[in-house]
Amino acid sequence: MKKVINTENAPTAIGPYSQAILSGNTLYCSGQIAINPDTGNLVIENITAETNQVMKNILALLKEADMNFENVVKCTIFMKDMNDYSAINDVYGKKFSENPPAREAVQVSVLPKNVNVEISIIAVK
Repeated sequence: MKKVINTENAPTAIGPYSQAILSGNTLYCSGQIAINPDTGNLVIENITAETNQVMKNILALLKEADMNFENVVKCTIFMKDMNDYSAINDVYGKKFSENPPAREAVQVSVLPKNVNVEISIIAVK
């Protein structure tokens, strides 16, 4: 069974994919970038603000599925510059202070809309 999770509190998909899919008790969220869902504008003035917006978008999807950051079991962080790792980690770490999920963080050459960070998650009820 597959249920599409969609909320106006996260950016609309910019391609042929769903914001998130709930399959059984597992939520698979598409990678989130720093688009402010209220304005449609990118939040890219600095890596801290950009990562904060990404985490807000992820939280909106989690809430739509009646979950929160405690439900997250796996994250993937894609960043354009590994030199941003520490700043991204500072923002990310505040959401997962206890029992953080499994994770990988990788540097990539280009991300959608030329952003600096994209994060996807898997969460379980």
